[in-house]
Amino acid sequence: MAQPDDYGFSEEASLIKDSARKFFKNNFSTDKLHRMVADNSDSSRAPESLWNKELWQQLLELGWTLLAVPESAEGLGLPAVAVAGLVEEAGRAAFPCPLLATLNATYVLAACGDSGNAALKEIAEGATATLALTNRTGSWRLQDTEVSATQRKLNGTAWFVQDARKVDRLLVCAKKDTGHSLYWVASDAPGITVHADRIVDLTRDQAHVEFLDVEAEEICEDGLKALEQAFPAIWTMLAADVIGAAEWQLQTTTEYARTRTQFERPLGFFQAVKHPLVDVMIQIDEAKSLVYNAACAIDHEPQRAAEYAHMAKASASETAAFASSRSVQFHGGIGYTWECFVQLYFKRQKHSQLLWGDAAWHRARLADIVLGKID
Repeated sequence: MAQPDDYGFSEEASLIKDSARKFFKNNFSTDKLHRMVADNSDSSRAPESLWNKELWQQLLELGWTLLAVPESAEGLGLPAVAVAGLVEEAGRAAFPCPLLATLNATYVLAACGDSGNAALKEIAEGATATLALTNRTGSWRLQDTEVSATQRKLNGTAWFVQDARKVDRLLVCAKKDTGHSLYWVASDAPGITVHADRIVDLTRDQAHVEFLDVEAEEICEDGLKALEQAFPAIWTMLAADVIGAAEWQLQTTTEYARTRTQFERPLGFFQAVKHPLVDVMIQIDEAKSLVYNAACAIDHEPQRAAEYAHMAKASASETAAFASSRSVQFHGGIGYTWECFVQLYFKRQKHSQLLWGDAAWHRARLADIVLGKID
């Protein structure tokens, strides 16, 4: 099936994106973000999970976590391009919340077929969730999980679990004698211990989760197949988050270059500033096009979704690095301070750059698809 010329970005998708931008503009300024997560500059402080639960409840009432839930599970079942538009705006606001983690779990559960419907209905009713898949080395090979399952009891540790202290449920990939299955378990179930990780990103939290004889519900017997089907959406949504944050970095830095003067000229007058900012804009436009191309493929051309999603995440990872370095550099000395807002986005982008694979990893996987794997 060919993709539509406009990526399938309907009036409804545009309305969701616009309403999300207005919501964050009216309710969650960058100043509020800074006060929330950067009030304490002590580098030795314990890892924190700081977020506005009241604002999150408003988000739930708006139905944003329902967007990717299929209609068969009492969700809205909207196209991936509509969800990407929402995630882009959440990234622009750098809003600390489990939205992206819950969407990731939603796409995996949807790939499980009818067996995932009960868990999807929990998400439709307001439950939050995150994926627990990765081993201690950070391998993105899904079969490398360190969690094992025996008679529906989980043992082991899942590493690099995103927003683990904000969610109600964990979707765990565990190995057993017959392969790898997915399990659905409450985040506070007996036998679960959440160990907070110290990470640079102040807008998210991360943890490694230990399982000790934890009783869990088996959702999908062929977990690797479901994950493989869902990961193009996961990569694409993270890339959309990066694009939103990069646009904030570009707009904020451009405004600073207009107002900050040096040698009786605005900084933006100098080619050494204006030309790199144009390069950032071009990089963002490239990545954004690839993001919506990948999202459109999920909706209309699923056989190419993985290929396009690898392209989107590779480009977004490079955009995250480039936009971050330029934003800090062109803010001059203040750009390196704790008080400057750009540090929040710099740190969020560095986390996103590596999460679920960096540019080199995705290009290697893309080469496997286009050229074939080399033994």
